[in-house]
Amino acid sequence: MTSTALDLVTRAEIARVADLIRPHVRETPVLTLDRADFGLAPGPMAVKLEFLQHSGSFKARGAFANLLLRDVPPAGVVAASGGNHGAAAAYAARALGVPAHVFVPTVSSPAKIARIRGYGAELVVEGDSYNDALAASERFRATSGALRLHAFDEIETMLGTGTIAVEVAAQLPGRTTLLAAVGGGGLLGGLVAGHDGPVIGVEPTGAPTLRRALDAGEPVDAPVGSVAIDSLAPLRVGVNTYPVIAAGVHDVLLVEDDEIVAAQQALWETLRVAVEPGGATAFAALLSGRYTPAPDEVPVFVLSGANRSIG
Repeated sequence: MTSTALDLVTRAEIARVADLIRPHVRETPVLTLDRADFGLAPGPMAVKLEFLQHSGSFKARGAFANLLLRDVPPAGVVAASGGNHGAAAAYAARALGVPAHVFVPTVSSPAKIARIRGYGAELVVEGDSYNDALAASERFRATSGALRLHAFDEIETMLGTGTIAVEVAAQLPGRTTLLAAVGGGGLLGGLVAGHDGPVIGVEPTGAPTLRRALDAGEPVDAPVGSVAIDSLAPLRVGVNTYPVIAAGVHDVLLVEDDEIVAAQQALWETLRVAVEPGGATAFAALLSGRYTPAPDEVPVFVLSGANRSIG
């Protein structure tokens, strides 16, 4: 009988992977706050500072999980990315002595492209969207024999991202609600499987990949326009991530681009935290009023990435 993503991405396996990747990743801090700090009604909240992870985003967890759990051929690895996954793949490959080839589209930010090059990967900029870069990477994989590190739709990626939930449970004992941005679902899938409590996904209205999939009952194409296009705008949610998310996600919320930008600004003004649009998307749900915590609820917002230019 063939195992499915639901069989493979379990809390017990995520705990095992947390031990495996621990020597290679940072335990990122959780900062506890009062919602009144942001001009809202008083109440507890926290932010998980995952942008302090190696390579500037949560993606390093999945990259190391893939490289440590799978057999890597002499040709190394190939990844397509809007930027963060490519930087993480390049960082993890360099750390483990593996060749890396990364394909990104023209919409990738200069900050992310510079990070990928700085970590020593062979970089190719091709196409106008993530899906164009993915197609180019698949052509390279077919001729080179390199191992594909998909940006979100690998079992190992979800096992790696789920380790965030393991850390939060140790840092904030008690029942919490995790909120995280959604692109292809690699982050949210790991959190849904790994967290003992509600998990809420937040995505831009211009890139509603998960909302469209849940409405259709399967992954379907969605628009790809958003201020967070370089991190949250694949054509559709993953075939592996979708069933894991659908089986356990508490809710999926949509936020506008101007609300994402406002969340970025609020995080900077209040905490002096400078995250990229995708990193502020989950927090935008709170500031916009699209998410209102219950009186006894402690929301934890995953600030997932900060690969952006300053100035």
